[in-house]
This record gives sequence, structure tokens and C-alpha cells, in this order.
Amino acid sequence: MALDRLIEGIAKLQNPTVAGLDPVLDYVPGFIKEKAFTQHGETLEGAAGAILEFNKGLIDALCGIVPAVKPQCAYYEMYGWHGVKALYDTIAYAKDKGLFVITDGKRNDIGPTMQAYTTAHLGTVTVGQRTYVPFGGDCLTVNGYLGSDGITPLLDTCRAQDKGIFVLVKTSNPSSGELQNQIFEGGETLYGTVGHLCEQWGEGLPGKYGYSGVGAVVGATYPEQLAELRRDLTHTFFLAPGYGAQGGGAKDVAPAFDSNGLGAVVNASRSIMTAWKKSGAPETDYAQAAAQEAKRMRDEIIQEIGAISLPSVNG
Repeated sequence: MALDRLIEGIAKLQNPTVAGLDPVLDYVPGFIKEKAFTQHGETLEGAAGAILEFNKGLIDALCGIVPAVKPQCAYYEMYGWHGVKALYDTIAYAKDKGLFVITDGKRNDIGPTMQAYTTAHLGTVTVGQRTYVPFGGDCLTVNGYLGSDGITPLLDTCRAQDKGIFVLVKTSNPSSGELQNQIFEGGETLYGTVGHLCEQWGEGLPGKYGYSGVGAVVGATYPEQLAELRRDLTHTFFLAPGYGAQGGGAKDVAPAFDSNGLGAVVNASRSIMTAWKKSGAPETDYAQAAAQEAKRMRDEIIQEIGAISLPSVNG
């Protein structure tokens, strides 16, 4: 399963983190924007070109430090088709550098429409005599709050294409509790119910390290729920957003990990992409500043959870 590859990358680099690539033009150094605008004008094409160049520099600096990147689709779609092309090119560039790619789209629909999202982000499409890979990410974030009708179309593609998904369970935003913390008559929370559905959905996508191809998004901003869900969802790997700019820290995410230092990958976006601004580094050193921030994050988390090791695999 795809998450086995992510786990192996985490263990190899001793780094359970993913760098979010959620770029806006304010994050991009002036010299990159100037070059793109000179070539394409102050247009959507120019903006997308600047973002792609920015991303490539970050990927070059981070590819030996982090095992994965997570581009958020919205930050590309806002620049129209040029931005969507930049998303495609960012994913391709990251994969060429050996990075695992989590496409953060939070897609949510049922039946044929969800199958179309699946094909776009995780599968292949045939046109005439040729088969194409539309985007080519390794995993996709999805919203499971339409129930199994919105998840089952993904599972066959994940199995056939060696892909995975992360289902929203307990999100990092402050108002998540308005819905996700609601308690049913039997005493289980809504987020707990969705978490247990992830366990069920993942039964058909078992991984060799004990975690299935159906992961869960559980925010770093809720350490108590992280601990509760880690205890209850023994086969579900977590994507933990909210580290850094949203307030989550190393102690907050520590409950997400098992005794091997596995079980979760922690995301930071803004704190890595804008590290050059906070450090006071010259804008030409933006990528090196991002690398330093990624190392700092890695070291803080490893200090809390200890060394990462792969469990023994039978057979």
C-alpha cells in the first residue's frame, strides 16, 4: 500500500513530517515574481509561473530532509487553469525528486462523481488508445461525511494503483467541535464514529507495517483527541495538520505516535514556506531558510518521540 512507502520514507529520514505547499504570492520572494512577471506579465500565468518556481526551489532544498510534500489544491485553483497546471507540474517535480505526494483536495461526493475525483487525483484515464495519469499524487485527502458512498469509489483505485487516502476525522480548525464533537446516544462522538469507519474501510487495504491505506486527518491542535484516536484506531495512520502557525507543537503531536515512532505524519506549511521572512534571511536564501525550519521541526518532534524504527514484517 502507498502508506507503506510513506512509512519507509519516514523511517529512512528519521522525520515524520510533511511540508505543505500552499503558496500565495506574498510568500514568494520578489526576485522570483519579477522574473515571472517579466516573462508573462502581471497575469494569472505570471502568478502561476512564480509559484511553480518557488515550489521547485523549496522541493530542491527539502527533498533530502522531509519524506513528503502536501500541495493544497485551492492555492493553485485560485489562479485558474495556469494554477492547475502549476499543481500538476509541482506534483511531477516532487515525485521526480523522490518525494511522496499527498494531494490535499478534501474531495467529497458520491458514486460516479467521486470516481471521477478518484481518477483525476489517484488514477489513470484512457483517451482513445492511450492511458494518461492526470495528476499522479500518492494520496488524496477526502471528506468522509457523506458516508461509505463517498469512500468506496476510492478503494478499488487505491488497491489497483497503490494509492491511499486520508479521511477528515478531527480537523485542526477551532470550530471543528461544533459538529465533530457531537455525542451520539450511545456515548460515541461523531469524530470517533468516522474514525472507526476508517478502520473498517481500511480492512481491504492492509499494509505490511500494520497501517492500512485509509488514513485519518487528526489535527495537531487537539492532543487529547490525538491520544484517544491513536489508542482506538490501531490500523489507521494519521495526517496531523496544525503544527507551527496554527499553534500545534512537538508535545501536542507526540500522542499521535506508536511505540516505534510511527503512526502519523505531521504537516507544517506556512512556517516552512515563510521561514525566510521570519529569519531575516536574504530573499535569495528562501529555500535554505525553509530547510532549516524543516530540520528544526524534525528535531523537536524526534526529541519527543525518540528514534523511528520499522516493525518486523512476517513473511
